Amino acid sequence: MTVLTPHDAHRHLGVLPSYPFYGGPPVNPDIAARETIRQLQDDLDAEGTELTLAIPNYGVPDVSASFALNPLCLEAAAADSRIRAGIWASPRPQDAELTAEALKLAGEPGVRVIKISFLLGGRASDPECRPALDRIFATAREHDLTVHVHTSPGGASDVDEIGNLVDWYADDVRLHMVHLGGGMSGHIKLIGSRFFDWISAGKKVYTDTSWAIGFAPRWMAAEIEKRGIGADRVLFASDEPWGDRAGELARLSAATGDGELARLVLRGNAEALYG
Repeated sequence: MTVLTPHDAHRHLGVLPSYPFYGGPPVNPDIAARETIRQLQDDLDAEGTELTLAIPNYGVPDVSASFALNPLCLEAAAADSRIRAGIWASPRPQDAELTAEALKLAGEPGVRVIKISFLLGGRASDPECRPALDRIFATAREHDLTVHVHTSPGGASDVDEIGNLVDWYADDVRLHMVHLGGGMSGHIKLIGSRFFDWISAGKKVYTDTSWAIGFAPRWMAAEIEKRGIGADRVLFASDEPWGDRAGELARLSAATGDGELARLVLRGNAEALYG
């Protein structure tokens, strides 16, 4: 089987402060985090990656650390034709001023994505988050950008919650649900029906298989073949430094084979969205 060198539909740039997660000592679990554009370029050289989307790193409760990385991602996109930028925004009402400043960057060259996450607070169904969500998606619509949203099972990042964003905004704004639901229940909800139901309903939904449990990519590939839709909606993403590029590529390459589906998932879809 021929293994294509993939485009990377999302990875993170920047180093975060150490944090005492879960009551332990301060740590930096993302040990492969890249602080400089040169380090990112070295990774792309080593991988042979020809197109990537660089999004501010996040994960510590201090969201200002991620907002502060927006300029670095823009600089990376300006410095290297292989790099596109995502800008960090927040749906939380307490982050309204930071988000307003971030959204001013949406029209800058190289920007392709606005990234949001509910891992650090907020919830799609919380009425207090709706004004910020409306502004974020309106900005994406104005500049023809894709909105990336983190998914993981349970809580505010569950597919049940993220489905609200699909209902409200995905008729005319592309919504990239990162991590294919993020775990067992999310995979089953999306692949079992909802992802394909949304596509059939005309929703502009996309996903990638980073963090996916081993069965999920091959099930997704099988459902795409069976249903005849969705081949243009799934992308490869490393999620470095939180993901494992080599493992993600091996799993997805095995699931998609070496035909047209592999070409789209590993390269073509990223070119269409972010190239």
